[in-house]
Amino acid sequence: MGQREEAIQLIRSSQSITFLTGAGVSVASGIPDYRSMGGVYEGLEEPEYLLSHSCLVEEPQKFYGFVKQLYHPSAEPNVIHQKMAELASHQRIKIVTQNIDQLHDKAGSQVINFHGSLYDCYCMKCGRSVAVTDYLKSDCHSECGGRIRPNVVLYEESLNSDIIESAIQAVAKAEVLVIVGTSFKVYPFSDLLRFKRGSQVIVVNNEALSLSGDYLMITEDATHFFEEL
Repeated sequence: MGQREEAIQLIRSSQSITFLTGAGVSVASGIPDYRSMGGVYEGLEEPEYLLSHSCLVEEPQKFYGFVKQLYHPSAEPNVIHQKMAELASHQRIKIVTQNIDQLHDKAGSQVINFHGSLYDCYCMKCGRSVAVTDYLKSDCHSECGGRIRPNVVLYEESLNSDIIESAIQAVAKAEVLVIVGTSFKVYPFSDLLRFKRGSQVIVVNNEALSLSGDYLMITEDATHFFEEL
């Protein structure tokens, strides 16, 4: 049996799976990833600065102009999101995602949004929630004049400790961990793997990853893999 067939069998037979997902999962929905050719960061000298707390505070219009490009409100879940949601109907499924596009939520999954969501916006001055449609028109809150931002974790900002703990528990309790569509380089998301307790690890990604320990590496487009599950 090849690694691909073994991975499919493991996912089908396991009663407890945690998926760790990244931007590659949403590419088939028309949302570009960050680091690959044609990705969001291509051609930018300081892409991470544009998604930093410093940029938000010091150059808010530059931040706003860049972040607006990340919105794809008409995007729909693809076969990867749909299959994960389908598996949850008869298996214990946890999804921890780096993605901020809410497509896992849109597919009907219960999700740990590790880095927050673009579609959850609030005013930094008064703290009130603001509709994303209003934010896409202006980053100035019409009620108090404060600056609106999406509730996502920017570079230089700390993650919510409850979110981190939920993600750790999802990893620790899984029989099988499936890493999908991520370079697995962004800390602390990339550190979650050290909390696994004997679970088997499967990686489905366009490019091979180099991880510690044993794992099944499926180097292919994740949509093709999930179509066969």
